[in-house]
Amino acid sequence: MRMFLRQLLDLTLVQLTNWRWAWRGQVITSTVFPALSTATLGVFAGTGSDALIYVVTGNIVLSLLFGTVGRVSGNFAYMRVNGMLDYFATLPISRAALILATVLAFLLLSIPSAIVTLLIGAAILQLPLNINPLIIVVLPLITMALAGLGALIGLLGKTPDDVGNMSTLITFALLGVGPVIIPADRLPPLLQAISVFSPATYAASALRQVVMSVPDRIPLAVDIAVLFCVMIGLLWIVGQKIDWRGR
Repeated sequence: MRMFLRQLLDLTLVQLTNWRWAWRGQVITSTVFPALSTATLGVFAGTGSDALIYVVTGNIVLSLLFGTVGRVSGNFAYMRVNGMLDYFATLPISRAALILATVLAFLLLSIPSAIVTLLIGAAILQLPLNINPLIIVVLPLITMALAGLGALIGLLGKTPDDVGNMSTLITFALLGVGPVIIPADRLPPLLQAISVFSPATYAASALRQVVMSVPDRIPLAVDIAVLFCVMIGLLWIVGQKIDWRGR
């Protein structure tokens, strides 16, 4: 166990080091677009507090999607295409440590932009925050679940361009098929039905309850349970997809 934790720490630092020149741009990119989106959608949402809450929390999900799905998928595609996964497989490290280290690195890179997006969005739309302590569970859980999705996309895409296009398509699909930015009662019945299969639905629901402390049609315990299962399931699939020492 001690050896695994040591590998996890070292590999996390390796991944963070790879972004030492670009992390500022990542934070800015993952913050500016959601902030602009918050301001724009806030105008169309009107003065209804419920709709404004969806705008703020939905754009936090948007920030996390850009900061994790897009970049983790690109990172795994880069490692796969350039032989880095094969190189790591030659080292005395475990496959699980590499996967978890990558996810943890992007967790650390994505959380600041999510927090800034929340603060800017609440200030722009003049919404009072009522933070639930469970946010320290919900925010990392959402990020790691989305990072698992990004890792899977990075392993499935044939080329980096394919991976980029796929991650962008999936990002906007997750935002559009459920009550993420738009309240459920304003969505067509078909999208409401499909939304139960989208992790973004449970991410947005959980954020509404831990950031604004407002009740939601999905209980917080259900959101956390679903996101946890999604995270475990995706990371397990990623582990099976990586060709690790011929296995």
